[in-house]
Formats: sequence, structure tokens, C-alpha cells
Amino acid sequence: MLILTCPCCGIDACETELSPGGEAHVTREGPGASDEAFEGYLFDRINAKGVNFERWRHAYGCGKWFLAARDSATLEVFGTYPAQSKAPPQDLCARISEKRPGWRWGSFGDGQ
Repeated sequence: MLILTCPCCGIDACETELSPGGEAHVTREGPGASDEAFEGYLFDRINAKGVNFERWRHAYGCGKWFLAARDSATLEVFGTYPAQSKAPPQDLCARISEKRPGWRWGSFGDGQ
């Protein structure tokens, strides 16, 4: 079972208390975007095997959105952080690099 710690309320929530929100750090396209850019925003996702950054909502808890880093192949959770973050925290990136030598933010389809 997937268990994520909500950084907003500090609760360890199992997947039944959470709602997935898709890939994190996606550039959102607004009303002035071209059709191609808006189509890409809606449909193009990386969905890579390995480290992924995702949006989650603590639906049956505090109700707030947050971001999580986890491995899509092993379901190992590296950590969670606030949804307002532009990039993962340095300590989280260091933790991932320690467990996945050669990994670096922006190199493996992780939103950059």
C-alpha cells in the first residue's frame, strides 16, 4: 500500500485517503496559448519508469494539495513537499541521488 506523509498536516496517509493529481511541475498553458501548446499541456505526459514527481490531494484529511517524489517501478517514496514549490527541495534531490546514483533533477523526465 502506498503511504505518503502530507506536508501540510503531517499525517501519514494511505492511498485510500488521497486523490492523485497527475504529473507535478507541468507548465500550465493559459488562454493566450497556441492550440499545439494547450494540446501538449492537456495530453503530453512523460510517464517514465523510475523517479516521478506527482501531485496528490489529501482528500480525506486536510484537503490540501502537495507534491511527492516516488519511484514508479518500486513504489518507493522519497518524500513529499508543498504544492507551491517550483522544484523539489535540495534535501529531497540529495536523498534521491544517494539512492539512485547518476540521477539529477531535470535529467530523467521529471518535469524539467
